[in-house]
Parts: sequence; structure tokens; C-alpha cells
Amino acid sequence: MAFLSSLNISASALTAESFRMDVISENIANATNTRTENGGTYRRKMVVLQAQGEDRTRFRRIFSDQLQAAQGVQVTQVAEDTSAFTPVYDPTHPDANAEGYVMMPNVDPVKETLDMMAATRAYEANLTAFNAVKNMATKALEMGR
Repeated sequence: MAFLSSLNISASALTAESFRMDVISENIANATNTRTENGGTYRRKMVVLQAQGEDRTRFRRIFSDQLQAAQGVQVTQVAEDTSAFTPVYDPTHPDANAEGYVMMPNVDPVKETLDMMAATRAYEANLTAFNAVKNMATKALEMGR
């Protein structure tokens, strides 16, 4: 049934966006963490999303009218941001180098807040789509009585 696949697509997006919000929360919580379990300064993490079942030949299929049915979204990896750390002058900090600079995480609270807002909006949009399909199915069952 088509409405069940629509529910599965929205459900996969809800799961992915929820995970994305968790990772963003972790970034915000570690925005000043100069020591991690692995040693060194905390690096910002980013969630990489991909369509489920997508492969490299999808672009070719679009132009040859052989579209696959949509299957939802999935988290493929959690990548670390390789941008440079921010040096902050604080010679009293225990992690300061010989010149008195501490390498602070590459987490920008403003960027993280914007990412959280985008993830929240995407979550809300998928929840709305999920509820719309659920309501349409309920109305269709009511009409069949």
C-alpha cells in the first residue's frame, strides 16, 4: 500500500533528524571542551544523510525514466569537521601551549544554533507529513464503512 511507504519515508526522516539534533546538542555541550577521552581538543561532528537505496547511477536512471521508488533517508556517517581550532590566549589554562594559547574546539555556537533550527524544522515538516498521511488513511477507512 502506497500510504505505508509514505509513512516509512517520514519515519526514516524523523529518526535521521532526531539523531542529527542529538549530534548538534553534543557539539554545543562540548563547545569549550579542550580535553576528550581520545586526547586533544573536541572536534565538531556533522551528520551525513543519504537517500536509502541510492547509488551512483541514480542520475543516469532519472534521465532514462527508470526512477526507483522513494525509500526514505538514512544516516551514512558522522564526520568530524577538519577546520582549524580557534587559538585563544589564556596562559593560565592547563592546556595552554608554550606561547600561552589554548586551542579551542572548532564549534561555532551560532552555526550550531542555526543547524538545530533547520533540523527542528525538518523534523516538524516530516511529522506534519506523517500525520497528514495517517489522517488520509483514517478518512479513507471511514469512507469504506
